Amino acid sequence: MRVVVGLSGGVDSSVAAYLLKEQGHEVIGLFMRNWHDTTGTLEGDCPWYDDQVFAELVAKRLDIEFHYVDLSEEYRKRVVEYMFSEYEMGRTPNPDVLCNREIKFDVFLKEALKLGAERVATGHYCRRDEFVDSEGVTHYRLLAGSDPNKDQSYFLCQLTQEQLSYAMFPIGELLKPEVRRIAEEQKLATAKRKDSQGICFVGKVDLPVFLQQKLAAKEGNIHEILPHSPRFAAYCEADDYKALSEPYRLTVRDGKKIGTHQGAHFYTIGQRKGLGIGGRKESLFVIGTDVKDNVVYVGEGDSHPGLHRKALRILPEEIHWVDPADVMHVGERRRYMVRIRYRQPLQSAELIMEEDGLYILFDEPQRGITAGQFAAWYDEEVVAGSGVIEK
Repeated sequence: MRVVVGLSGGVDSSVAAYLLKEQGHEVIGLFMRNWHDTTGTLEGDCPWYDDQVFAELVAKRLDIEFHYVDLSEEYRKRVVEYMFSEYEMGRTPNPDVLCNREIKFDVFLKEALKLGAERVATGHYCRRDEFVDSEGVTHYRLLAGSDPNKDQSYFLCQLTQEQLSYAMFPIGELLKPEVRRIAEEQKLATAKRKDSQGICFVGKVDLPVFLQQKLAAKEGNIHEILPHSPRFAAYCEADDYKALSEPYRLTVRDGKKIGTHQGAHFYTIGQRKGLGIGGRKESLFVIGTDVKDNVVYVGEGDSHPGLHRKALRILPEEIHWVDPADVMHVGERRRYMVRIRYRQPLQSAELIMEEDGLYILFDEPQRGITAGQFAAWYDEEVVAGSGVIEK
């Protein structure tokens, strides 16, 4: 089978390419460059250049074809511009989920098909299988990776049946140490290279500096909300999932000014660093932002009630089912395991479908529910669906 591997210059995609060749596939390496601007980056001037060099070295070592494609314009339109727009509205997007949906398994997939690919492989720690139903229709499933410490199925929670029909995840059954061992045994140049961090294809960034490419700095006030605020007491007394899904409606009257900031859109729920306020027994955390009035609300301590909520809502147009056959109908309730961020342990919850969206009611309050992030729900090890948290 002719398989195009997204060679990123990292150890995971390198070993994925090696395994596919060992299995007898005709393997082609394709490196994509998705970002040119280094504004705000913390990892040197040209991290993409090093990535490409390592990808080429791996291709030579494995004796496979190597190609290069520049997808930076599509990445800017589909991922980065979306990021700027979301932050401007006071929401916190997840660019890695978007990158997989919009770039790796869309634009990149189309480039791979131009090379005659029958399948496209990546170095993600997840798995995929398929089955044929009683009517002869093939269904594709996305499963969690075998390594619980590296499972990346959350980042792929927006993939469709068509995208999964082409996908291969060769290292999904392996543990990270095994991947490193194989790379060393095969003398791959990436064997001891550190894993990439930060924004997909951009790298680690100073977020305010990065966002100031489009979002202007603007001084505003930081207000501290005490844990015994009546806002939280009223929330605790709520007895239905719709009320519990509402974010705290904080106002400056609920607390006192303790500092200033350079733009509410640079902060996110649960953030601890970057506030510039010390002298506390416990750390201060962001518990709310108001981009309209440019106010950041904070609370002291990880157990502050403003950090925790028990429910969230996803708008109808943002609900995604990996397999449309699993879709829920209005009035239906189901139990799933849910996570609202990468590497968060799965949480027990009930999903409730209403006309105005999908409500997720957790068994236990969740820390840092953040608008703009993705909630993904699992049926045991299968990713059933996901959606953007509306509030």
